[in-house]
Amino acid sequence: MTVRPIRTFDDPVLRSVAEPVQDFDRELRRLVKSLTATMRAGAGRAGLAAPQVGEPVRVVVYSYDGKSGHLVNPRLELSERRVTADEACLSAPGLWWPLERSYMVTARGRDMLGKPVTVRALGVLARVLQHEVDHLDGVLFSDHLEAAERERFLAAALPG
Repeated sequence: MTVRPIRTFDDPVLRSVAEPVQDFDRELRRLVKSLTATMRAGAGRAGLAAPQVGEPVRVVVYSYDGKSGHLVNPRLELSERRVTADEACLSAPGLWWPLERSYMVTARGRDMLGKPVTVRALGVLARVLQHEVDHLDGVLFSDHLEAAERERFLAAALPG
């Protein structure tokens, strides 16, 4: 499968809200396979959202601690318990930043064939799913940082 270039933080496509998938067809299956190959080739290798490769549709792939898969048109139910941990993004390679997220999520969506999927995740995988679904909404993880921290992060992510 094709490994695709990952868009960086300054690419406007990452600020667009992705469209729901309507057709569970061969093109969608190709996209999921390409996203998976691209994620595995990347530095972080925990998750990737379709907008990060320039595809404005609601598809994410994930792989962490033996759990891997994909979600089409995901919706998240977040726990109230929150934890702070370092987070990174393939669109800002090499940068890790502390961020507070829900400790547990239940993600509901569909697989590439249109069948319902539910993923319950704790800790890092919960963080990965939240991060990737944010990409579908045009939200970068730096948007969750306080203003001063966001400025420091962006100065490191977008030198020049």
